[in-house]
Amino acid sequence: MDATELKSLQTPLKDSYRDDASRALVTLRAKGSIDDQSIACKVETGRALAVAGLHPATGGSGLELCSGDMLLEALVACAGVTLKAVATALEFRLVDARLEAEGDLDFRGTLGVAKDAPVGFRAIRLKFDLDTDEPQERIDTLLKLTERYCVVFQTLNTKPELSVTESHHPTSKA
Repeated sequence: MDATELKSLQTPLKDSYRDDASRALVTLRAKGSIDDQSIACKVETGRALAVAGLHPATGGSGLELCSGDMLLEALVACAGVTLKAVATALEFRLVDARLEAEGDLDFRGTLGVAKDAPVGFRAIRLKFDLDTDEPQERIDTLLKLTERYCVVFQTLNTKPELSVTESHHPTSKA
């Protein structure tokens, strides 16, 4: 896809969103259910069923996906797609790009071993390895725009409003 094709796809959407902002608001959903045989959650991905379990540092087998890894994978996926879209729109000469995300976790927090240890990532680093002959100022622009428009990066960076609700269904007595 080139810049002209991308623009032809996005221009009508942008115009529609400018005319009526409510058209731009889309609610994405993820669904899952707990596994009845192990400490795991089956997540419906739309393409396949992903089974997430405990990380080996918390007693997991390592056979299931780790949700922390999945978060980093989502960041890499979003940043990669955003990078490619921005490069296409800017007609940026990008031969190849490799992305890597890594995050630091202190599992004492997750396991309740130390109250002062945070639950969650202390730091996340996103690295781009670009194969390009573009000048540094264009590379800087590409990365600045990628960071600005990457949904997962911005969600982690700005902390959205979070809420938790529950519903329950009493089990029937046999």
